[in-house]
Amino acid sequence: MQLKLTYNRRSTSTVQVGNIFLGSDYPIRVQTMANTDTNDIDGSVEQARRCIEAGAELLRFTTQGLREVESLREIHSQVLTAVPLVADVHFQADVAEAAAKVVEAVRINPGNYSKDETKLEERFVRLLNICRENETAIRIGVNHGSLSERMMNRYGDTPQGMVESVMEFLRIAVKQHFENIVISVKASNTRVMVETVRLLAKTMKHEKMAFPLHLGVTEAGEGEDGRIKSAVGIGALLADGIGDTIRVSLSEAPENEIPVAQELVDYFADEESVRYDGSVTAEVLDNIGGNAEIRYSSLEEDWDTFCLQAAAECGRLLWEFNATDLKIVNPNFSENKLNFLSKDILQAARVRIYKTEYISCPSCGRTLFDLEETIRKVKAATGHLEGLKIAIMGCIVNGPGEMADADYGYVGAGRGRISLYRGKECVLKNIPQEEAVEQLLKLIEEDSKV
Repeated sequence: MQLKLTYNRRSTSTVQVGNIFLGSDYPIRVQTMANTDTNDIDGSVEQARRCIEAGAELLRFTTQGLREVESLREIHSQVLTAVPLVADVHFQADVAEAAAKVVEAVRINPGNYSKDETKLEERFVRLLNICRENETAIRIGVNHGSLSERMMNRYGDTPQGMVESVMEFLRIAVKQHFENIVISVKASNTRVMVETVRLLAKTMKHEKMAFPLHLGVTEAGEGEDGRIKSAVGIGALLADGIGDTIRVSLSEAPENEIPVAQELVDYFADEESVRYDGSVTAEVLDNIGGNAEIRYSSLEEDWDTFCLQAAAECGRLLWEFNATDLKIVNPNFSENKLNFLSKDILQAARVRIYKTEYISCPSCGRTLFDLEETIRKVKAATGHLEGLKIAIMGCIVNGPGEMADADYGYVGAGRGRISLYRGKECVLKNIPQEEAVEQLLKLIEEDSKV
């Protein structure tokens, strides 16, 4: 049986962010987020320059408070002509309003935008007016782990709840005739992420809205695992024609994210690609009984590139055919190597779990410990624990929610302090960082004896 995939870009409105435009009439834009302390102006500017050199078209900075807004003003003055900057605001509406006067875009999270939900519309309209006056764009960004209590009570931690969180704000914006908005709905679970984005696109179409969408898999991790997981989720949606800007969220230096994201964009945009515009992308030889065998006729010889391409296609195929096994055939690589890739893709698509899965955030200015070094330590100590999901999160902004389906969580609680979770339950709070990995192992060992 042959499967043909066609690529038809979802039609959207156009959004201007500084000197660039987003939407279906323009190329898919690649962005990242700085992981420096925003108040470290020199370090932030230097990292911004590295990201810009790597090809970033937008750059986001953590903006916790008014002090960070002033720091962002100085950073902005030094990189003004390079790329638009986005202020990442979570908890304080007044900070979003101040940042909207400084940078080209402000990201807000409906789940924690306003402490007083009875005044939510009033505060959001105030932000819309400030953004209108300053020609500032807004990104409405909902994460799986940060729905408001009101949405959780009504919908639970579901795609429906995430979509309604977005739509509530979009309806206000439409009523106010404000259109300079980009939307993101993200999750660390690739299936949840894809289902939510598809539902959002469908819901917007039903309500005659066509805002551009930003894609990303949160807490994807690092190394090859992080790249494969991101490609599975983002690739499935790009193949649908959905997505106007993307970020590959890796627990690495932000400049490392750019080439990976650009490769995914190029792969789906290349009209010469054999996987583009109706050509045969893969042959599903036997999907009876849940097996899928993928044979590639475009024989990519670079392993890293091939991993991204295979992951970008196979996740969608696995879900659409309800496959439970996967075999990838490419004569340029050994069967053993391809078997491991197949398993990694099956795990990234949440079809099967073969090894320890690590859910780790990409770090940002809120992270108060060396995330990359911590991930290495946790992996070294727990890599033998087959089938467990362990989350390593820099802070509590999205941590406990984003790691909702993890078995154990390691979450930054303050400078030099860590809280450990069993599922959603915090079982050890504010322990010294130097003791945290040992305490995590002890917790897992004790649970295994029960």
